[in-house]
Amino acid sequence: MNFRYKAVTETGKIIEGTFEGESSQEVLSMLNGNDYLPISIEETKEKKLKNIRIFSSSVRKKDIAIFCRQFYTMLHSGINIIDCLNILEKQAENKTFKYAIGQVNEDVQKGISLSQAMGKHEKVFSTLLVSMVEAGEASGTLEDIMERMAIHYEKENNIENKVKTAFLYPVILIIVSIAVVIFLLTVVMPTFINMFESSGSTLPRPTRLLLNMSYRVEKYWFIYIIIIASIVSGVKYLKKTLIGKLYLDTIKIKFPGIKKTNIKIITSRFTRTLSTLLSSGIPLIQTIEIVGKVVNNEVVKKGFEKGIENIQKGDSLSTIIKEIGVFPPMVYSMIKVGEESGSLDEILLRTADFYDEEVEVSLEKTTTMLEPILIVIMAFVIGFIVIAMAMPMFDMIDTI
Repeated sequence: MNFRYKAVTETGKIIEGTFEGESSQEVLSMLNGNDYLPISIEETKEKKLKNIRIFSSSVRKKDIAIFCRQFYTMLHSGINIIDCLNILEKQAENKTFKYAIGQVNEDVQKGISLSQAMGKHEKVFSTLLVSMVEAGEASGTLEDIMERMAIHYEKENNIENKVKTAFLYPVILIIVSIAVVIFLLTVVMPTFINMFESSGSTLPRPTRLLLNMSYRVEKYWFIYIIIIASIVSGVKYLKKTLIGKLYLDTIKIKFPGIKKTNIKIITSRFTRTLSTLLSSGIPLIQTIEIVGKVVNNEVVKKGFEKGIENIQKGDSLSTIIKEIGVFPPMVYSMIKVGEESGSLDEILLRTADFYDEEVEVSLEKTTTMLEPILIVIMAFVIGFIVIAMAMPMFDMIDTI
């Protein structure tokens, strides 16, 4: 059953909220346990469905960054966790996120720890965030942890935005080019077909090729749509399988042109996450398990899984990084120096900052090279179509 309650806090503030329980007595116990003075408790007719994804909107890193930043600010101001969650739930714009925060709020009011409540929503709160919150609860430094995680997710969101921005123009250029070609083949070209056929002259090979393409696109357009949809569906399915992920992630770190940029992004994410976890006192093996999930690359993840076994046998982290064979030599050297000096988390943080800048430079270089290549290809394709359409006209003029 769901209950709506109204109560007064120790500071005299009136709060309202909902609570799921077996009886009103359970709600009363929760309010008394939080030193709230009950005003009213009413059973509501609304039924919340558990374990059902009511909303389909995804939670972005930006949402998590704002959540952590606001949580830190309120904790720093002396607001208790339940009041923080009440405020955060009201302020959340993303429906999925709002629902998850509401469920976490109810669980915390029942006496469950914040990390356990967040851990029930794996698709919203990452393993990294849950582990960090757990460490903060154990050490009594939840406020500091939220500040660190706010900075971490702000950096992650910044990198994602740079990647999206860098490839936005090339993607738009490709879409426009395809749209122009389709327009010329399906709308412009058919108007010239009757004129070419009535001329009675032998058409040049480029024109015949273009007419054939125009005919196929106009008559069998649905087949091309099915083929494209099948390819897209196939890639999506491939991403869900372990073999598919390994294959695609191997391409990302080995294919020329995108190899360097992807490795720098993985390195930046790895070093920053590892630094954040180690500085919070989380054990190295648990840290590596979390980092393996955060880097978002199956090849690297497999390397870390194998590395955990070697660390348990006595190998150092720097040796594991070298054996994975993906990270730049500088990372191995920096980790080795950090292990020897006892300042691994600080050195990793500096390394992450360095590779953040490297990612930005690499993305600028990639887009700078990609844009003129795409423009030349687009000019060649459209130029070929225009010339193929113009050649028979010149032949007709010569005949006249």
